[in-house]
Amino acid sequence: MARESYAGKINRKLSKKLRVVEVAAGREPADLVLKNATYVNVYCNELSHGDIAVANGLIAGIGGTYHGAVETDVSGKLVLPGFVDAHIHLESSLVSPTEFVKAVLPHGTTTVITDPHEITNVMGTDGIEYILQATEGLPVDVRVMLPSCVPATPLDESGASLDYRAIDSFYDYGRVEGLAEMMDFVGVVAGDQQVLEKIVAAQAHHKKIDGHAPDLSGKALNAYIAAGVYSDHECSNVEDALAKLGRGQYIMIREGTAARNLDALLPLLTPQYYTYCMFCTDDKHPSDLLEKGHIDYIVKKAIRAGVDPIIAVKCASHHAARYFLLNNRGAIAPGFLADFVVIDDFDAFNILSVYKKGELMYDGTTLAPVEPPEIEPMLVKHAHETFHVAHLTAEDFAETRPRGVLGMVPGEIVTTDAGYATGIDVANDVLKIAVIERHKNTRHIGIGYIKGYGLRSGAVATSISHDSHNIIVVGTNEEDIAAAANRVVALNGGIVVWDGGEAKGELQLEIAGIMSEEPLTVVNDKLEAAKEAAFALGVSRGVDPFMTLSFMALPVIPTLRLTTRGVFDVTKQNYV
Repeated sequence: MARESYAGKINRKLSKKLRVVEVAAGREPADLVLKNATYVNVYCNELSHGDIAVANGLIAGIGGTYHGAVETDVSGKLVLPGFVDAHIHLESSLVSPTEFVKAVLPHGTTTVITDPHEITNVMGTDGIEYILQATEGLPVDVRVMLPSCVPATPLDESGASLDYRAIDSFYDYGRVEGLAEMMDFVGVVAGDQQVLEKIVAAQAHHKKIDGHAPDLSGKALNAYIAAGVYSDHECSNVEDALAKLGRGQYIMIREGTAARNLDALLPLLTPQYYTYCMFCTDDKHPSDLLEKGHIDYIVKKAIRAGVDPIIAVKCASHHAARYFLLNNRGAIAPGFLADFVVIDDFDAFNILSVYKKGELMYDGTTLAPVEPPEIEPMLVKHAHETFHVAHLTAEDFAETRPRGVLGMVPGEIVTTDAGYATGIDVANDVLKIAVIERHKNTRHIGIGYIKGYGLRSGAVATSISHDSHNIIVVGTNEEDIAAAANRVVALNGGIVVWDGGEAKGELQLEIAGIMSEEPLTVVNDKLEAAKEAAFALGVSRGVDPFMTLSFMALPVIPTLRLTTRGVFDVTKQNYV
C-alpha cells in the first residue's frame, strides 16, 4: 500500500474538520444526536441540558437542538464523559489486552494509561512492543507509560536490564505518554546518575514522569519532586497525600485489588483539594473486574461516601485527561472525542450505554464485537518462550542451615522478621519458600521459610512474582515444591496447586508467564477453583493464596522478602 503523502493527510483531515464545523453550525445533520441530554459540564461544575451532536467521532455541538442520522432520546438520564484510569498494569488482569477491554468497556472506561512494567521485566523492550501492538485500535484507548525500573531493584534478576537508551526510541510512538512510576525513589533522592538519566530523557521529550514514593517526606520528598516527578499513586493516608499535593504533585487515588486507598483519601475529594486528584486502579484482578467493575466502582463508592457527584466524575475523567495532556477527552464539549457513559442517576449509578467516538459499544446488555489486533509472530513466539529452567528435583531445595522466616501479617503484604528456622515444621505453620530464577537458566534458587500461610499438605507455585516474575513456590516438602515448580514451567507459566502427585488446581498463563489467552470468565473460574484447592490443603482463608505469595519476592516492601539470592531484610538492606 502506497504511503499517504503529507498533503494527502492534510486534505483528509481538512475534509473531516469541515464536516465537524458544518454539523456544529447546524448546516448539516450529525451522525448521532443524544437528544434532550442532561450532562456533566466539567467546566462549570454543574449539570447542563441540551442536545449533543456527534460527527466523525467528535462532539460537534452541545445545547440547543440538533438533528442527525441517528437520534437517541436520553431524557431522564445522565450523560458523563468516558472514564479514564490514570495508572494500571494491564497484566494484572491475567488476560490479554483485548479481554481486558471487553471487561472494562461496559463499565464506562474509554481510556487507560498502562505501565507495561510486568511484561517488560520478562521480555525486555519486546514487552513494550508487545503491549503497543496488542492494544492498537482497541475501542478503549490504551496509552502507555514506559517502565522506569527494569529490574525494579538491583536485587532482582529480571529478563532484562534497561537503561534510558533502551527505551528512548519509544517516546516517538504516538500513544506513549511518558515515564512510568519511578519506584527507585532512593536512587532519585541520592542523585544516582543512571536513575536521573531516565527522568532527563523523558523531560527532553516533553513527557510526564509518574511517581511511586510511599511515605517519602521532608527534604527527601523535595528532592524527589525537584527531580521532575509529577504524580504519586502510593498515598495511603491524607498526611502523605497532602505533603505531596502541597509540593505540586498530582495525586492518583488508587482503589484496586491489591491496594485500596479511597476511604483514607476521601478528605481530598473536596473543593479545596480535588482539582489535582484523579482515580486509578493500579492492579485489577479478574474477580474484581467481574464482580465490582472498574473506574465506575470508585465513582459509585465515592458518591455513596458523600462526595459531590460532579467532583467524583471529574476525578474519573477530566483530571487524568488534563494531567496527561489528552486535550480532546475527559469532557463533554465541542471538539472532544464523543466518549460517553449514559447512566440512570447518581444514586443507583447503573450504566445504560457506553459510546466510543460516537459508536455505541455497549447498550446495557450487549457489548459490540471487539477484535484482537495483529501482533508480529516474532513477538508472539517470544511471549510464549520465556521459561529457561532446568528440571528441578527435591535436592535443589534441600537446606539444613538456618534461614530467615518471613512472618505473614493477616490482610497485608508486609511481613515481619519471624526469626530463623532450620527445617519445615507444618505443625507450627513453618513452611519452606523458594524463588527460582526462570529467565536465563542461572539455576539461582533463593530458599527461606514462611509462617502464617497455613498450608498443611502439598505445594503452591506461581510465575506471577513481582516484579521480576521468577517462580515462587511454598510447600510442606521438597518433593512437592519441585513438582509444583516443574508444572509451572511445563505450562509456560501459571499458577499450580500440587498435592499427592498431581495438580489439584491450575491456571495456565502462557503469555510471558503472567497472562492467559482465555476469556476473562474462564480465567476467573480456574483461578477461583485453584484458590479453593489451596484452601482445601490448609491455606488460611484470610490469605489470598496467590496474590499474597506474588509479593513475597518484591524487595521493596518491609520487612523480609525472598529473592533468588536468599532472604533479604528490606529495612536493614542486607541478607539474613
